[in-house]
Amino acid sequence: MDLTVKLSAFEGPLDLLLHLLDKNKVSIYDIPIVEITAQYLDYIREMQRQDLNIMSEFLVMASTLIAIKSKMLLPKENGKEEDAEDPREELVQQLLEYKMYKCMSYELKDRQTDAQRFLFKVPTVPAEVLTYELPVDLEELMSGLTLHKLKSIFESVMRRQENKIDRVRAGFGRIEKEEVSLTEKMAYLESYVVSHRKFRFRSLLEAQHSKMEVIVSFLAILELIKMGKIQVTQESLFDEIEIESKVAVQA
Repeated sequence: MDLTVKLSAFEGPLDLLLHLLDKNKVSIYDIPIVEITAQYLDYIREMQRQDLNIMSEFLVMASTLIAIKSKMLLPKENGKEEDAEDPREELVQQLLEYKMYKCMSYELKDRQTDAQRFLFKVPTVPAEVLTYELPVDLEELMSGLTLHKLKSIFESVMRRQENKIDRVRAGFGRIEKEEVSLTEKMAYLESYVVSHRKFRFRSLLEAQHSKMEVIVSFLAILELIKMGKIQVTQESLFDEIEIESKVAVQA
């Protein structure tokens, strides 16, 4: 949809810029900033007698255009001309958004104008028709229904419910996270080492109740070795691992 605006009354500085671009038949994406700025300033001079509150918006845009023009006239550094950011990019985005909303406003205005040509009839259906319900003949509905048919219907419903059950997952038990604290296990082992002094690693693991406890107990043993509170010995390969306390017994 083409934008049509009056030269004597623009809705804002972006409206004026769109008019100048349309008048010069140039693309929004490639604004000839020098020519557009000159034409924009000419229009500003013609608006000097207008209200200053209105002029202020146009003056802000004029300063923006002059700033963009100055940046584009500056010499480019060697080798950085292609990578330099286009100073017109932000202005282009503003113009595109403004043009989109402008077109939307025209579309809504057209719909409002077209809507005035439609008339709607108020519903005139009698209340007794709205509340009417078809009669139900229970004898006819229940005719031919026997206990055997009821049993067949019930079994069919139950089979459909059973088919919804996943036979594989239904056999799974409830999986719960077993909280085993490494700190608590280390405290337990420290007291255990003090009371037993020397024991087999296998006997310690056999006293645990779950796989997680075995893993945490193994980690606790490693930590106690690192802290120098116990020592681990094994005479030869595949022999029993012996754990001995290195903490002196208090008298």
